[in-house]
Amino acid sequence: MGVASYLVLVSEKPYHKALDIYGVQLAFNYLWPVFFFTLQAYLFSFIWLVLLWLLILAATVMFYRISKPAGYLMLPYLLWVTFAGYLNLSIYLLN
Repeated sequence: MGVASYLVLVSEKPYHKALDIYGVQLAFNYLWPVFFFTLQAYLFSFIWLVLLWLLILAATVMFYRISKPAGYLMLPYLLWVTFAGYLNLSIYLLN
């Protein structure tokens, strides 16, 4: 993620909106463990994670349009959050 955002930052294409979306998804990412682990709000955490996933997808597409390697570097993060969503939903359903 860091390298991807750096590649976007140093590109010669307009990047402000892409980095704004990236910043918002970082804030969502920061808050998810608070909702999940501290508050144990599993359903809310899953919904939050779906919104996070959408923000990551938007950032990934925007990064790809600016720098193809930056877009590709975001894919493992997107896959990881997909897996986290699966686990989050499973925990909600089992409780």
